[in-house]
Amino acid sequence: MNTKRGIAGCADGCGEHAAGPRAWIRGVSCAVSGLLTAGGFAAHAALAGGIPAALAAEASFPALARSFYAAAILAGGWPIVPRALASVRRLKPDMNLLMTIAVLGAVLIGQWFEAATVSFLFALALRLESWSAGRAEKAVHALMDLAPAMARVVDLRDGAMAEQPAESVPAGASVAVRPGERIPLDGLVIDGATTVDPSPITGESAPAAKKAGDPVYAGTINGRGAFTFRVTRPAADTTLAHILRLVEEARANRAPVEQWVDRFARGYTPVVFGLALAVCLVPPLLGAGPWSAWVYRGLVLLVIACPCALVISTPVSLVSALASAARAGVLVKGGAHLEAAAGIKAVALDKTGTLTEGRPVVQRVIPLDGHTPEELLATAAGLETHSEHPLAQAVLACARRAGVGPRPAVKYQALPGRGAEAEIGGRRFWIGSHRLVHDEGGESESLHRELLALEDAGHSVIAVGNERHVCGVISVAEGLRPGAAEAVRELRALGVGHVTVLTGDNEGTAAAVSRAIGADDCRAELLPQDKHAAVRELAGRFGAVAMAGDGVNDAPALAAAAVGIAMGAAGSDAALETADVALMTDDLSRLPWLIRHARRTVSVVRQNIAVALGLKILFMALAAAGRATLWMAIAADMGASLLVIFNGLRLLRPARGGEQKPGPPGAFSAE
Repeated sequence: MNTKRGIAGCADGCGEHAAGPRAWIRGVSCAVSGLLTAGGFAAHAALAGGIPAALAAEASFPALARSFYAAAILAGGWPIVPRALASVRRLKPDMNLLMTIAVLGAVLIGQWFEAATVSFLFALALRLESWSAGRAEKAVHALMDLAPAMARVVDLRDGAMAEQPAESVPAGASVAVRPGERIPLDGLVIDGATTVDPSPITGESAPAAKKAGDPVYAGTINGRGAFTFRVTRPAADTTLAHILRLVEEARANRAPVEQWVDRFARGYTPVVFGLALAVCLVPPLLGAGPWSAWVYRGLVLLVIACPCALVISTPVSLVSALASAARAGVLVKGGAHLEAAAGIKAVALDKTGTLTEGRPVVQRVIPLDGHTPEELLATAAGLETHSEHPLAQAVLACARRAGVGPRPAVKYQALPGRGAEAEIGGRRFWIGSHRLVHDEGGESESLHRELLALEDAGHSVIAVGNERHVCGVISVAEGLRPGAAEAVRELRALGVGHVTVLTGDNEGTAAAVSRAIGADDCRAELLPQDKHAAVRELAGRFGAVAMAGDGVNDAPALAAAAVGIAMGAAGSDAALETADVALMTDDLSRLPWLIRHARRTVSVVRQNIAVALGLKILFMALAAAGRATLWMAIAADMGASLLVIFNGLRLLRPARGGEQKPGPPGAFSAE
């Protein structure tokens, strides 16, 4: 992974993010250029009889002052000239060539002070832009420092510990982590319990409890407990390593607006050269004034027209926005996808694993014929103890949460397709589906209506009974994720015109989830190709569509969407690689957060382009009227560059609104 690459689009014209001795030397030479320019002006003023005399248009330049100015030009211009020559060889004139011609032209017409000032100010602008690029990249490269370089490897046979480089620790090794340390690799906890701060990877601020069997990720921060984990992935393949690779790829994936700016600058620069040349040659040839005056105006126009601020305006903003999103647990694979997210008009949401938690949860416990909820749960748990079915596990989990122990059951027998039966306390009890209730002959008209109502609401029905009556009913459904309905309300507040649920589940369940979150419609019993067709149809009706899913079986639909969003991508290679945007957690509030952040980014980019072009037009008009000087031109250009730089760096601070409070309990809330 190349971590030294500069911000895309800046290196050719706006300076480069150079690290190490070269950057230090250029910083020193820039400072020297400024000091020599000031020294030359001081010498000029002293020898000419004062500052007004030195600034007079007809002032001559003493040899001492010219020496200072010449040294200032060399100190400020030595990094620029090689790039200017390279642009000539490529036949692609750029701002380095513009500045070089402007400085040489000023020297040829005797404007030494302005030549030195232009050289120094342009060198200063390059250093400031390099600093801004480094600031934006630093936010990205900070990810590299999340995982510690060393890991404490444990020999489980004798408990001996030895530190070794994390990159050399193989999968299967055991690693110990002490309180407060960062976790060096991905793995599964095998001993101990703790809480872990996942915010460096997922953006979640709430600590997550970890015990034996739970996954941990490189770069996250251990709390107060010590634990040992088994490494599941080598350093080059951790979730953090995937994130770093994706961020690097994102920086190369350029947004349409960024590509437009580059195309504009490529065509704009030759036009400016031609216009400046015409200003220098045509008026004096027509007798409209002396050559020196018009050559000077042409040079001023050349400096004013330099597109440095325009070229730097988009990459600094986009890299800052991508880095900020990554810190918030939202990986956007390039400026193009971020720009697309700003224009989302409709959202399609997968149900299982996106809107729901992907596992069945007991929703209601309905005792009948004098039984209590605790009695019903205890009997159901006893009957389900021997079953591995997901619905059985949901009943057992509910009993554990309620502190109810299962009643001892013997002579257990499965009833294929219907349920199971066993003896409890010497009596036969059964547990199973609506069909089993009917087969056992215990279904009254009122019970039949209640079971149908539960099934229509998307619940799976588990009935418990004996030879005399139905003891009660337990309804099970996938729990709706907290905040799902609130996320949909936020999407509507942002102007998203249509929200739909896409699922392979049955119509009743899909409709119930759709109603619970406030979606406009739902489409049920869909195969992957059906979801793909549904997204394409939505795009035809509403325009830009975002599809949020699990990143694996929703891949065709994710690919068809303007923005494909993988939910809960932490630790999932497929989810990280499939979608345009990867949300590292199952936090649905990140969907509206992403749209707000994308719109803010596009707004900042447009502001920067407007500022850069607006100032150019203003000073070009002043130059045409003969009211602008060379040093004013370069000062205006540097000012424009600084404005767009600092405006773009504001995006390093993520927009507010990512926090999400759990919604009120409803029909799909887990008990």
